Amino acid sequence: MNDFRKILQKYWGYPAFRPLQLEIIESVAAGKDTLGLLPTGGGKSITFQVFSLSAEGMCLVVTPLIALMKDQVENLRNRGIRALSLHSGMSSLEIKTTFDNAVWGDYKFLYVSPERLESEIFLERLKSMNINLITVDEAHCISQWGYDFRPSYLKIAALRPLLPGVPVLALTATATPRVVGDIQDKLLFIEKNVKSMSFARTNLAYMVRGKEDKLGYLVKTLQRAKGSGIVYMRNRRGTREVADLLRKNEIPADFYHAGLNSELRHRRQDEWISGKTRVIVATNAFGMGIDKPDVRFVIHVDLPDSLEAYFQEAGRAGRDGKKSVAVMLFNNADKQKLKKHLSVIFPDIEYVKRIYEAVCNFLQVAVGFGKNQVFDFPLESFAEKYKFQVAQVYHSLKIIQRQGYFEFTEEMDSPSRVYFLVNRDDLYKFQIANEAYDGFIKLLLRSYTGLFTGYVVIEEDLLAARASTTTQVICNFLKHLSSNRIIDYIPRKKTPYIYFTRERSEQEKLFFSKENYDLRKQDFRDRIEAVIHYASSSTKCRSQMLLDYFGEKNAERCGICDVCLERNQLGLSKLEFDQILEVIRLGLSEPLLPEELLFRFGPDNDKYRLVLRWLLDNEKVVRRIDNKLEWNTRK
Repeated sequence: MNDFRKILQKYWGYPAFRPLQLEIIESVAAGKDTLGLLPTGGGKSITFQVFSLSAEGMCLVVTPLIALMKDQVENLRNRGIRALSLHSGMSSLEIKTTFDNAVWGDYKFLYVSPERLESEIFLERLKSMNINLITVDEAHCISQWGYDFRPSYLKIAALRPLLPGVPVLALTATATPRVVGDIQDKLLFIEKNVKSMSFARTNLAYMVRGKEDKLGYLVKTLQRAKGSGIVYMRNRRGTREVADLLRKNEIPADFYHAGLNSELRHRRQDEWISGKTRVIVATNAFGMGIDKPDVRFVIHVDLPDSLEAYFQEAGRAGRDGKKSVAVMLFNNADKQKLKKHLSVIFPDIEYVKRIYEAVCNFLQVAVGFGKNQVFDFPLESFAEKYKFQVAQVYHSLKIIQRQGYFEFTEEMDSPSRVYFLVNRDDLYKFQIANEAYDGFIKLLLRSYTGLFTGYVVIEEDLLAARASTTTQVICNFLKHLSSNRIIDYIPRKKTPYIYFTRERSEQEKLFFSKENYDLRKQDFRDRIEAVIHYASSSTKCRSQMLLDYFGEKNAERCGICDVCLERNQLGLSKLEFDQILEVIRLGLSEPLLPEELLFRFGPDNDKYRLVLRWLLDNEKVVRRIDNKLEWNTRK
């Protein structure tokens, strides 16, 4: 245990672990398969990183989020920890070099995207690696009942026979009891072993506000609110329009979505983190991997697709433990919008098949070919060429991915990389023979380390500034050195890509199983209903509702959400209110007139009248046409 704390102190500077972190580390250190359920911002990555640094060998980390993978690798390297990443957006030479370093180099972490797990070269080279732990990040992706199921995650279990005795650590922030069980089954846990803590956030007040004029309410609220926050919208255009509206009302705001270029996204993210921008208006593309502890509010103008997504996004508020608020704006139109969204998320099967056929034609992949090949895929250009709606194309690609025909990665943004193909002696000979390149090569070697052992991320703009020249001149030098086989230069690429996990099928032979379409559609419908129920309910503590959804059945009432605050105005303690509510509920086992009900409570029934009035106002108790009261089982 002391070694774990020393590692934490040495590399991260923290004197102690957060709750549950050490328990998870000790579990995998004992060789046990472990599922760690840590809330958003709970420090999941620390668990496998500290353990692996304490043990011989290297940690294999499976993660579907390439942007997060790159951030973690970069953060580890900045701490002096050697880490590698492997995903399908890399060149064949890059992949070979990464494998060589993983086998022969002194590296502690290899991050892998799930689609790479079934490639023959990966499985062959894995046998030569000294793996001390298999970490499965975003583990809910392995469950068909998780909200972001990825069939490539099912390949993880096939690694276990190749790595006998190596424990598995699965990590996620959101999982229902059904998904918790499914994760352990799919990963072939030797025995069930879940490490979890209550997901209750005692400093975070959940609120639902019924507002027809959502934007008017938003402006007034943010004019009064203090601190920084996030406003979530469903579509990209909405983020721009709302940010403009906030700025017109003198609220420092900006917008963020996945369609912005990388430089702009990073700049807006940094300006928000530093406090220059107070409010960021964003789609759900914003927030993953961002560490800003002092977020005071998260407001959802549009309803999310699931309570899993809501819990994760709302949980970005108040990570510093100070009072914060998560607000969901809701009106009658939202129900229809969400239900209409179902048809966008699940286009007709025939439409999905047309998308598959068009994608293959667009990429010029012939029937029976394409397996293990990677193709750049500009989604917007594709949709425009074939006259498809972008949203329906996107969700069709996700359905095709779930069936396992190919993997679609929309978050691709690979920075420029350089790797020296020659050794130092041969490089010196080249410099002597080619004096025109000597100064540039020296600049490159002064600016970056590790260029002879692996691919290093470079910035052409930075090199241009240091050389007092233009970026184009730098790019030309890099291209010339690459054509002379001195370096391998991979320019920055921002295009999403598609990785074919199997050969192209004929359209009439495409098959979409009941599990991957019909049941998933019903599951999505259920998730929508859960969100609508949460938003429209006004009788149960918001925190209790969320915790109950994730399996915490006996959570305490939070006392600070909108429902609890309204109850508190009655002047009753939580215990008194709950006791009286239960007595009234039992009393209404049959319909009764109000006076009949109150008569049962005796002459001193003022508190019962207060609670009954509250139950009637919130439609938990309803009045029938004959004036009798009955318990509303639909609320």
